[in-house]
Amino acid sequence: MDAYTRANEIVRIRPFEKSDAENFVAAARESVPVVGKWMDWCRADYSIEQAQAWIDSCQQNSADGTAYEFALVDHSTGEFFGGAGVNQINAAHNFANIGYWVRQSRQRRGIATAAVLLLIEFAFQELKLTRVELVIRPDNLPSRRVAEKVGATLESIARNRIVSYRKPWEGAIYSLIPEQL
Repeated sequence: MDAYTRANEIVRIRPFEKSDAENFVAAARESVPVVGKWMDWCRADYSIEQAQAWIDSCQQNSADGTAYEFALVDHSTGEFFGGAGVNQINAAHNFANIGYWVRQSRQRRGIATAAVLLLIEFAFQELKLTRVELVIRPDNLPSRRVAEKVGATLESIARNRIVSYRKPWEGAIYSLIPEQL
């Protein structure tokens, strides 16, 4: 397994591939009622062209070292579950953000928690970051539960921390540092 692929008993994270575009679109469209509440890109009209552009940008960001986005897939069958990543990397202060989403039909199965644990390992072991943040809208209780399950510390509710649907929202800022692992 290379440095950019990790797995546990629930999920495998791997870099997005061009062949993921169709599955990405299907997962996004299926997830509009839930994921679309929090992420403005997740819409019923999400297109194959948008998915291909996203995958291209993920590959470029990874090559540049500015973000590492991963497909979440079943560790044995390869079924597409969603996406997650280490992004908004702040090189000057050696920290980054972790984000994640799981398709609606596969939620509440521990996939997001399992994926975030793999991302934390990647961030601290491979990228040598000294801090990761999970910034979540306060009313997004499922995502907040994931942050709590992985042991992240709630530090604050920051005003106007997230922009979604062209509107600023509060963000619950959770953090982890290597010593917590």
